[in-house]
Amino acid sequence: MQEELTQSETITNSKAADSGGKIVFGNAFLCSQLLREYSNLDMLKDVKPEDIEDMTDRFIPMFTEERDADVVKKVHLPDKDIFIALIEHKSGVDYNVSMQILRYMVYIWEDYEKQQEKLHKGIFHTKNFKYPPILPIVYYEDAPEWTAGDLKSRIALNDAFSEYIPDFQYHLVSLNKYDNQVLIDKKDELSFLMLINKIRNAEEFKNLNLPDGYIKKLLLNSPADVIDVISKVIMVVLRKHNVPENEIQDVVDQVKERKSMALFDNYKGFDVQAERKYGQKELLIKLICENLQDGNSVEDIARFLRTSADQVTEVADIIGELGDGYCVDDVIKHMKDKKVQPV
Repeated sequence: MQEELTQSETITNSKAADSGGKIVFGNAFLCSQLLREYSNLDMLKDVKPEDIEDMTDRFIPMFTEERDADVVKKVHLPDKDIFIALIEHKSGVDYNVSMQILRYMVYIWEDYEKQQEKLHKGIFHTKNFKYPPILPIVYYEDAPEWTAGDLKSRIALNDAFSEYIPDFQYHLVSLNKYDNQVLIDKKDELSFLMLINKIRNAEEFKNLNLPDGYIKKLLLNSPADVIDVISKVIMVVLRKHNVPENEIQDVVDQVKERKSMALFDNYKGFDVQAERKYGQKELLIKLICENLQDGNSVEDIARFLRTSADQVTEVADIIGELGDGYCVDDVIKHMKDKKVQPV
């Protein structure tokens, strides 16, 4: 059944990628996959969605204008101890991330202190009072290497004052560090979302090589709320690459019906509309080349093919540069190398 895409389903924040990260990790099922598969902590190998309690809204008033990228989770471990997962989503290198995370960690500890004080007055002054551990995670989706340093690198005269500067690390989950096959082999929903967010161009898409039935099998047992997240994230990715709205709708319907996505089976490149338009131009170039070989004039070719004389002259000039023995593919490649845009 077709459902019309509404504006409410569109990511409207100024940083669409960051908002997409919040949609993903706001989901307990996907967040548990992140902690199990990508935290490198043995104690989290068996974390389940029901162990995760969302606390993000509690801290929104404390966070900055970048809060749309932040997710805060209370995680209940089997021995009843808790820790806090602070997930910061980045779509570009942010050199102030260590200072940002430090502020958030202090906010979280202060809030915990106040809550415990309400239960046991003066408890945080006692010797045995402990603050919950916080696992700060930076989830980074951009292609360039993450080059942001630690907090010390942000402080002037850090060598002289090194022993007085807070020392902590954040855990970096960088998409460009994961091979496609590694993500495919995990066979889980988060790894699939990481895979499609990792794609930057047509060549990377063509080289996905998803196994037969991979998507359909993945979606078959996914919870309904996870299906909803997957459809929204795919919507963001496809819009970013200029896929026509009717085809986006088809993909969303296929996801919600838990079917294999035809677009991923047949699609040959990003940006879809530009690729198709360039395909039309390749045909035009081929026809121009054939007419030039037949000795037809520029004016006659332009009139016959309903294109401009300048377009025909451009192709003729490239043929002249290539010389005898050229082929149509040589002309097309030459035009692409010169970054000639489709008309």
